[in-house]
Amino acid sequence: MNDSSLIGIEIGGTKLQVVMGRADGEIMNRKRFLVDGNRGAEGIRQQIIQAVHILSQGAPSIAGVGVGFGGPVDRDAGCIACSHQVEGWSGFAIQSWLEELSGAPVIVDNDANVAALGEALKGAGSGLSSIFYVTLGSGVGGGTVMEGQIYHGTYPGESEIGHLRLDRNGTIVEQACSGWAVDRKIRQAVAVHPASQLATSVGNLSSGEASVLAQTLDAGCPVAQGILKETLDSLAFALSHVVHLIHPEAIVLGGGLSLLGERLRGGVESELPKWIMDVFGSGPQIKLSTLREDVVPVGALLMAGQKTMGRIV
Repeated sequence: MNDSSLIGIEIGGTKLQVVMGRADGEIMNRKRFLVDGNRGAEGIRQQIIQAVHILSQGAPSIAGVGVGFGGPVDRDAGCIACSHQVEGWSGFAIQSWLEELSGAPVIVDNDANVAALGEALKGAGSGLSSIFYVTLGSGVGGGTVMEGQIYHGTYPGESEIGHLRLDRNGTIVEQACSGWAVDRKIRQAVAVHPASQLATSVGNLSSGEASVLAQTLDAGCPVAQGILKETLDSLAFALSHVVHLIHPEAIVLGGGLSLLGERLRGGVESELPKWIMDVFGSGPQIKLSTLREDVVPVGALLMAGQKTMGRIV
């Protein structure tokens, strides 16, 4: 692979990233696109074709391609199981399509799994034997890496922390801890507390209200503090199940809400022990993602590298 390059692809509901890089996860070049939902999956595929063409010009031969897809995938068949955000992906044979496009072997996985690999090998989990990664974005996803390999359960998936039940009424983690959930909590709080600093910060925003949470916390707004506490409590409770089942060396927090920084990390670290059995002590290390927006592309490069070197069957 000395004279070859790898391509890493992140396909999300709002963002597409295509990078060229090395098997150690180093990104050499990249193309970023916003996803136009009205153009569906076909629009994204045209963007991928464009990016691969541009990145390949004058570059060494492509040795492999890794893909992190924002939704369930059938890894063995190389197909997209379904997309909850963009129409036109369900059942699509993305592996064979990309192999024809790139002339190289392709490996596809769920984006949270791919992100977990990135953080485990090149990010916050470097040097550790096991990590659990949770992404707190528009939704909530998870991935487990043990001894440098993504842990896979039986098809169609694993590590789906976003769908853990928080109560017997069926409330799931995604409904309590995702960016969209925090948006909803803020809207509800503003309706009840129209004179709060939170309401002032939200102003005329009609979406993405979670983006103002950090600044209102900085201002000491008690309404914002209440929303953070409620979210932290649910997240720590959910992560206690991860601890009891697999007890990783570290839990890495990523996604948009991780930009709350130490408030989020320290809050989970503080709340987690009350939900876990005494013998586990304070539980795993709680870390923030260090790769941030590069987490899926870096993980995709690492995964492609493992595939080309025969470390993934």
